[in-house]
Amino acid sequence: MRWFPFLPVLAFMSVAAMAVTAHAEATPEFHLVLQDHKFEPATLKVPADTKFKVLVTNRNATPSEFESTDFNREKIVLPNATVTVFVGPLAKGSYKFYDDFNHATTGVLVAE
Repeated sequence: MRWFPFLPVLAFMSVAAMAVTAHAEATPEFHLVLQDHKFEPATLKVPADTKFKVLVTNRNATPSEFESTDFNREKIVLPNATVTVFVGPLAKGSYKFYDDFNHATTGVLVAE
């Protein structure tokens, strides 16, 4: 009988934990690699109207800054490291991104 008052709290915590897990699994994941000061792939296709995450891996010997003024994100990526960038939802269209430390390194995110 002592546990009875805590049952609703435990039930809520269990449901919340399952919801967080389900949400994390439902977020689409895409990969970009910075190598030889180029994005691979240079064009990344993603679903429109959906929140997603981009894992950016820097295989260069110098730091990079993944940046986009089109979808308002920027994140420093140290050498031999990977960062996660959450994006969206985005309307259908093309969105440019680049390495802010090397403006010649560019790519395009295409939401379809």
